[in-house]
Amino acid sequence: MSAPETWTARYREAYERAAADYRPGGRPEELVDAKDAAFLRSIGGTAREFFDLVEDGVRDGAPDYETALLLTAARRDYFLRVDRGQWREPLENATLPPKPAELGGIPWLPRIIEKARRKLQGTMDDDLMYGCGGDRAFSQRHGIHLADFLQLVRENREDEAAILAALPERRPAGS
Repeated sequence: MSAPETWTARYREAYERAAADYRPGGRPEELVDAKDAAFLRSIGGTAREFFDLVEDGVRDGAPDYETALLLTAARRDYFLRVDRGQWREPLENATLPPKPAELGGIPWLPRIIEKARRKLQGTMDDDLMYGCGGDRAFSQRHGIHLADFLQLVRENREDEAAILAALPERRPAGS
């Protein structure tokens, strides 16, 4: 008798297949078949979000597979535990803070906070990606992994001052 397949094993299979099939200029429906799309939906993901992670991973080398898995795991947990498997409507991009917006003198912070909220809640528009090049640059510059930033936003919900204070560069020495 074989062990039941875990969602992480299923995700890896889909990711590896999509990465092998990726071609520049491709589209989500070329990498995500109906079976994979249904699987992704069952864990709170979308074909477009998956495609974007694979595309950037193959094209740019980041986010890597492990980061894609961690981001997906954070969304899956929120989807199943907080939203109880119920989908929300995407939010309009016009309500997203602009790229140069600052919080505590840190550019991009208001934008990535909102993108993290949308990622967790599944309200990200198809034209956005949590983990894009700008998000990755922010993550590297501030010494916080994208998945850890998602957790920070989840733990602090609407408390942007707490999010700002928890950034590694803002912590007191030795903490």
